[in-house]
Amino acid sequence: MEIKSIKKLKLYGFNNLTKTVSFNMYDICYAKTPQHRHSYIEYIDEEYSAERLTNILTEVANMIGANILNIAKQDYDPQGASVTMLISEEPVNQPGEPVDHEDCGECELNEPMPDAVVCHLDKSHITVHTYPESHPDEGISTFRADIDVSTCGQISPLKALNFLINTFRPDIAAIDYRVRGFTRDVNGKKFFIDHKINSIQNYISSDNRDLYQMIDVNVYQENIFHTKMLLKEFDLDNYLFGTAKKELLVGEKKKIKQRLKKEMAEIFYGKNIPKVNLKL
Repeated sequence: MEIKSIKKLKLYGFNNLTKTVSFNMYDICYAKTPQHRHSYIEYIDEEYSAERLTNILTEVANMIGANILNIAKQDYDPQGASVTMLISEEPVNQPGEPVDHEDCGECELNEPMPDAVVCHLDKSHITVHTYPESHPDEGISTFRADIDVSTCGQISPLKALNFLINTFRPDIAAIDYRVRGFTRDVNGKKFFIDHKINSIQNYISSDNRDLYQMIDVNVYQENIFHTKMLLKEFDLDNYLFGTAKKELLVGEKKKIKQRLKKEMAEIFYGKNIPKVNLKL
């Protein structure tokens, strides 16, 4: 999606606004037996290994126009994975490496980066952490992934939103977007945001918006934007792991559907719901 700039700013120095998207997604399923729950955790661990997550985050970096400087990844025992990428807006050569200047057509050795550049790069990163877990009694298993895309300069993490939604196709998602810091124009005037936005939904495609029920909680004066998403369509077959719907009795199907919808409602609204009257 196109990022709408306020207008072309002539800056004093570089654009040091920090823009961060936090994409918190959930996948819910029903795993009837302890063996099924164990198999679900194994499946998630394999499906979202550190290696695959690295490939996803690499695509995110390419999509927003960032250069990857460093990757740290880790698979955990018994389950879970984390990946952290250090990124920059412009390519960075190490000291002693040749630098090609387009304006003069000459190459020279790169000088050590000043502290200001190192500090700038430390604020640009992409991370992901995964959290598979299971309810001990109800047969509900939940996979959660937290992805943070934080950038400085003109590149925007908002460009990666639809890719993340399409990649994970979550049952529930909570997305935060915030802009921090400020930059100055040539006259010294501060700018605390450099683009127009009134909702994260502006940057989600119409196809994806049609799939989800969405709620916004925004603090416009603080440049804080929050959108919660809940998948509209519910097909029990899509939520069963290790069990086919045809193997269940009518009463079982109803109870499982109630448990799944209760779990999804609690996550979406962020609170425990003792009794919930759900439309089945």
